[in-house]
Amino acid sequence: MNKSKKDKKIRVGIIGATPAPGHWAVHAHLPALTLMPQYEVTAVSTTKRETAEETARRFNVPHAFDNAEELVRHPDVDLVIVSVTTSKHAELVRMAIAAKKDVMCEWPLGISLEESEELAHEAEIAGVRAVIDLQRRFAPGVRYFHDLIAEGYVGRVRSVKFRMEVPYFGGYYTPNSKHAADAANSHTIVNVISGHFLDPVLAAVGEVKSLSGVVAQQFDHAHVIGTDEIIPVTVPDQVLISGTLASGAVFSAHIEAGKRNGSSMQTIVTGTEGDLLLSEDYTVSGAQGDGHPLEKLEIPNSYLTIPQGGLSDEVYQTRLLYDALAKDLAEGTHLVPTFKDACRLHRMLDLVVKASTTGQRQELKE
Repeated sequence: MNKSKKDKKIRVGIIGATPAPGHWAVHAHLPALTLMPQYEVTAVSTTKRETAEETARRFNVPHAFDNAEELVRHPDVDLVIVSVTTSKHAELVRMAIAAKKDVMCEWPLGISLEESEELAHEAEIAGVRAVIDLQRRFAPGVRYFHDLIAEGYVGRVRSVKFRMEVPYFGGYYTPNSKHAADAANSHTIVNVISGHFLDPVLAAVGEVKSLSGVVAQQFDHAHVIGTDEIIPVTVPDQVLISGTLASGAVFSAHIEAGKRNGSSMQTIVTGTEGDLLLSEDYTVSGAQGDGHPLEKLEIPNSYLTIPQGGLSDEVYQTRLLYDALAKDLAEGTHLVPTFKDACRLHRMLDLVVKASTTGQRQELKE
């Protein structure tokens, strides 16, 4: 008796599974997938056979390659994960599309909006499932935050304020991240950090309709931590957005890299009937009426169907993304963000840069 589509395991091949600190595939994808009965990791690839074989041994993966094309074409791979530097995304995504394999790509999708739109179009023509790895929107607190807003906890949303400071991508880089100081590598605070951390906020409050923006570079050189190396910096370190959402609410965001002390992140939603706060750890606080302090709101058990246990936030959120993708593939739902969603986010961030360069307000159009 043949297994149904729901019972069949999704066989995964991961490109970029380098067994070293800071590599996302080994840090998040593989630990998440090994916990999920819906999936089986059947292949990994890196640029060196010895590193691919090391990862394969560590995670009990049957196939290891030093050639991404071999992985993509292998009959035991249904879903290809592209987890490499942004400049190599397009080549590898196209390889998966040409092989008629479903594909998940790290954010950002392409090095430009034009390249991202081309990839989204090619995936649509080929009829493959094309997913972007924006896992933070699946955190239970983010989903609860979304539903509270949708159900009218704050009434009509009047304003949304997002603030984020990070210590990295400023005057100091780690040896593994120093490539991000070079704008040619397309790994900047605008397209990577802003995209990753604005996505869960916009997933909860809705899309931006129009905006003004400031993109600033305040560091010309940076130290490589643990070494005497000083590298040139050609990327911005601050992004400031002010605008309106499609709902009419006022929206503002300030993302700052190189923060020496007191780094944090929060989202504040003000409504006609109350207020909500989404904290750095994606816990939710709120109050209704007037003059009350914000109090922590316990996330209902219905959002905790998969317990976090001892998993890090990164692994847990990645696991939740894969759980949603398994539902999409089995039931035809559309829970996970697609390449088209990635293009919308790319488009908004491109307009932030344009607004900063021209000094003119920008309107987002589909």
